Amino acid sequence: MSQESGVPTFRDALEGLWAEYRPEDLATPEAFRRDPKRVWDWYAGRREKIDSVTPNPGHYALAAMADHATRFALITQNVDGLHQKAGSRGVIELHGNIRRVRCFDCGRPAETWQDDGRHVPICAACGGFLRPDVVWFGELLPPGEMRAAREAVLDCQVFFSIGTSGLVHPAASLAYEASRHQAVVVEVNLEQTPLSSAADYILRGRSGEVLPELVKAVWGE
Repeated sequence: MSQESGVPTFRDALEGLWAEYRPEDLATPEAFRRDPKRVWDWYAGRREKIDSVTPNPGHYALAAMADHATRFALITQNVDGLHQKAGSRGVIELHGNIRRVRCFDCGRPAETWQDDGRHVPICAACGGFLRPDVVWFGELLPPGEMRAAREAVLDCQVFFSIGTSGLVHPAASLAYEASRHQAVVVEVNLEQTPLSSAADYILRGRSGEVLPELVKAVWGE
């Protein structure tokens, strides 16, 4: 969904000055320990790019669905906060949010920070370096968010898998869990994925086009 708003995927963004780097050079705890400034600058650039884009019609369609549904949970692997900007509430962010930062050492979130462009900002509580509040390779998903996602999946009637490759676990397992608990599984994707053979319905197309049409067909708007 973020790609349709102009947010490049992590690997697509490894271009220009960053083309020589691998994901493990920029998105692991080890990379941050080796060179915190390089990692901080990478994410600062990503954050600046994300600040320049806006939600697309797919984001707004999901917010509209939540307004109509008796119960609705939005689980995302995206870290850009565009769902919230479109009006979605209570978003379950499995991979964190790039707009937030926290201390690498003590884990305490920082409401504000000073970035002079020369040094990595430090934690006001312990003096440790601040890092983006996203899940890096090799890190576990936040347990509270994963628990909330599983609870929503086990209690849902319809599960939409939207624009995801279906390859990144454990998030990719949620659709199968929903199916095992008798939910109707709908895949919205331009391409076939590992989930396609198990989905009850497949809507081929961009989420920014398919979801608004779906809202219009179901609720007449």
